Amino acid sequence: MAGINKLTARKVASLTAKGMYGDGAGLWLQIAKAGSKSWVFRYTRNKKAIDMGLGSVTSTTLAQARTKAQEYRAILQTGQDPKKEREKELAGIEAENQRITFEECATQYIDLHKSGWSNAKHTQQWTNSLKTYAYPAMGGVAVKDIDEGIILKALTPIWADKTETASRVRCRIENILSWAAVHKYRDKSNPAQWKGNLEHALPNPTKLKKEKHHKALPYPDIYHFMQQLRKKETISAYALEFLILNASRTSDVTGALWDEIDLSNGTWVIPAERMKLKKEHRVMLSSRALEIINAMHTVKHSAYIFPSTRQGKGLSNAAMSKLLNDTMQYDYTVHGFRSTFRDWAAELSNHSHEVCEMALAHVIKNKSEAAYRRGDMIEKRRKLTADWLTFINTPPNNSANVIPIKKAV
Repeated sequence: MAGINKLTARKVASLTAKGMYGDGAGLWLQIAKAGSKSWVFRYTRNKKAIDMGLGSVTSTTLAQARTKAQEYRAILQTGQDPKKEREKELAGIEAENQRITFEECATQYIDLHKSGWSNAKHTQQWTNSLKTYAYPAMGGVAVKDIDEGIILKALTPIWADKTETASRVRCRIENILSWAAVHKYRDKSNPAQWKGNLEHALPNPTKLKKEKHHKALPYPDIYHFMQQLRKKETISAYALEFLILNASRTSDVTGALWDEIDLSNGTWVIPAERMKLKKEHRVMLSSRALEIINAMHTVKHSAYIFPSTRQGKGLSNAAMSKLLNDTMQYDYTVHGFRSTFRDWAAELSNHSHEVCEMALAHVIKNKSEAAYRRGDMIEKRRKLTADWLTFINTPPNNSANVIPIKKAV
């Protein structure tokens, strides 16, 4: 079309004087007295000139403005009024925005953010917690109508008994409502906000939170327990013993891969993405831990050291618990063996607090200590691991058999 595309991006940037500068075919660059620049589409309807704003130069490029102008010229050719058609479109969008529910917003929020979350389990936790605790009270409510009363209806029943879960659900609701406000589905107020808002309606979770300890086998009983465990000779039994020897977390062991083992140095290097603190962790393997590695190597059939019966999968998180609680009939938790190790280290060993905490891959809460400690104390931790194995293998003075504490029926 002749007489169009008169402007260039460079010219748009350089023009400063107040006025209207034509690009052709109805598209104009408008510069206000204060210097702000915006795009205008001008057309004639019933012998009357009509201007339509197409956005600021800062948010709409010349190319984008031309595309919009072309769309409106096409509407004119059909005999319709571009401005009225846009008003109808915006009214339809607004009506749709008025109807979108909290659950629909939550689904979009999770879909948008799940690629940035560390693992699929995090996505599952978001989905399940909202489905269980939020959706019954507010899932089908238009997100624009969500207020403190509706949120309290969801949170109050679980606030005292499931405080940690309830706090997480509140935070998730707050994030979703903020996302909805950005997308113009509701106003900017956030009734799920804690400070200055829900803190006046619900007890402080830090005062409600009850310290919960994982049931742990007392360390004097570890010898007899280990004697029983070593008779099992199953993958679950080997995995549980490996976990106890290294004071590891369940997911560290069930997800352990062969390429994480360095036999030449007797170490197990767990990559950052598999660690709770997202920091690489090196484990010093004792002689017995290495024996277990060798035993598992004879049945190796996947990338996992402790494979599941499912092809290409590691042992399930429940496998060791099932062995401990159902087969061996001990009323303790798998995670509790970390406490068993820590209690032994504190009460019977001469190893420092720092070495023991590093073996457990705990966060360093003291900032001065964190800044001072640079290495990972390999040799000291290797000695700690060896001493722990020696204690496990040494019969206690009281040689009476340990009677398992069975679960209540």
